Amino acid sequence: MTKNYGLIGAAGYIAPRHMKAIRETSGILKTAYDLNDSIGIMDSFFPDARFFTEFEQFEADVFSRRTDGERVDYIGICSPNYLHKAHMGFALRAGADAICEKPLVLNPSEIDELAALEKETGHRINSILQLRLHPAILALKDKIAQSGPDRIHDVDLGYFTSRGSWYYASWKGYEHKSGGIATNIGVHFYDMLSFIFGPLKSSVVHYRAADASAGYLEFQQARVRWVLSINRAHLPAQTPEGQTTYRSITVDGEEVEFSGGFTDLHTASYHGILGGNGFGLDAVRPSIELVSSIRSAAIEPRKGEQHPDLAKVINT
Repeated sequence: MTKNYGLIGAAGYIAPRHMKAIRETSGILKTAYDLNDSIGIMDSFFPDARFFTEFEQFEADVFSRRTDGERVDYIGICSPNYLHKAHMGFALRAGADAICEKPLVLNPSEIDELAALEKETGHRINSILQLRLHPAILALKDKIAQSGPDRIHDVDLGYFTSRGSWYYASWKGYEHKSGGIATNIGVHFYDMLSFIFGPLKSSVVHYRAADASAGYLEFQQARVRWVLSINRAHLPAQTPEGQTTYRSITVDGEEVEFSGGFTDLHTASYHGILGGNGFGLDAVRPSIELVSSIRSAAIEPRKGEQHPDLAKVINT
């Protein structure tokens, strides 16, 4: 049976992946909303979809379809992080299931509120956790499982993705809207780590600033040194000339390569959701609890092991 969709944040960077996933799972995008009207990309996917720059008009359109045989079954949410909870609440109250980008919310208490709303409405929230579907990550998870439950692995995670001054002027530059670097940039890595190595046991924060963050994590089967930065000056010395992003994840000294393979992961996510196998609130809770604690934890630079690239971050 064909499913009908709405989309919030349709002009955003990630929205075309949702449009592609809707089309490739035989769905129909009926209505979309964004404050920004640079939305010509819709013509490539669903030229007949309605589009609104006023949320009230989008809301009215969604509700009007409840009585004319075009009920919206799912609402995709690609809006700024701090609006996710409100937009998921709208979707459930409108009689639709939600499909939301990460981070699902900024604080663990919001998960509890959404769980109550799921129970009240009978509708479900699904989070996009596409790294859990990446072939290289699944292969690594199998490899770790085969190593035995008692082996503790050593992991280094370094992610440097340069951002210009626009970043700080946008909603992403305000911690109360984005959750800060660890939330906005790192949440999918933390989810990936717990997915592979089991429950988190402890977390230490070594450094925290507007442009970078670093720390040490212990999972059931891993010790993790991590550093994240959006400052071009922090790029490690080994970064190829002219490259503005450097990502490295090593497990027991071996590089984990998963730069490619992302093209179809949103489509795979939608297939899972339509088959009743989406990632719900319980799946995202550990990573949301972790990023929330990172924002307020005491800075303890001498506790746990520091990532080797942190020295340049601190001294730049």
